[in-house]
Amino acid sequence: MRDKVFYPSGVLSRYVKYYWTCAHDRDALEVMYPTGCVELCIDITDGATIRHRGSQSVPVPRLEVLGHWTIPTRATIKKGNTCLITRFQPFAGALFFPNPIAEFTNESIDLFDVLNKECSEFYNRLMEQPLLEQKVTVLEAFLVNRLERAQKNQEKIGLVEVLCHSISHQEDSFDMRRLAAETGFSVRYIQKLFQHYVGISPNSFHSVQRFNKSLQLVRSADMSLTNIAYECGYYDQAHFIREFKSYTGLTPSQLILQP
Repeated sequence: MRDKVFYPSGVLSRYVKYYWTCAHDRDALEVMYPTGCVELCIDITDGATIRHRGSQSVPVPRLEVLGHWTIPTRATIKKGNTCLITRFQPFAGALFFPNPIAEFTNESIDLFDVLNKECSEFYNRLMEQPLLEQKVTVLEAFLVNRLERAQKNQEKIGLVEVLCHSISHQEDSFDMRRLAAETGFSVRYIQKLFQHYVGISPNSFHSVQRFNKSLQLVRSADMSLTNIAYECGYYDQAHFIREFKSYTGLTPSQLILQP
């Protein structure tokens, strides 16, 4: 469950959506939902978490770069586990990690493998802090340092930001050619930008945005599935259910019945 939320300060406010803690007071098997954002998850209680993807079960590292999820995934979480999570803006994840951001898609990557000694020093310093607010301060200092050292093209980041915003606000079905015409860039160039800076294709990004809108409506239980499907731009209810299940492994009705 979501516990506390902190908002980024200064230069990070453009690139980070927020930080939040996820605490569990009992053992749980949770469905993971695609968010359209890359996340940095830090286990601050040394609890054991396992991610399940199909027949694979993978132990979650203490510092985890969590890429985009486009396949059904679950997590087994132990009672008492608490994570401090950074959710980056969709266009910004590539600024903070040296690897191509697409390498993180559908993967749980150990940040120790990415940054080595720097990561160890950061984690030790963060865990030395007794208060959550102090841990967030250490986290922000680490992210500012990563941002200052980034050698990414800020002009391209700005363009990807505009593209993500445009796709997120498309009310009807996604039209890649229309997006290209509106921005003056080729379809191929836009796809290349998304793979490099976002980690998934523009079509996948749009599908995840649509899914998240439908998820909010399903949880509210105030609309029929047919109405939700049309509200979110699906062709029909069957299309909606099929895509929903492709991300979660559950139909909307099954999700409603979950405890």
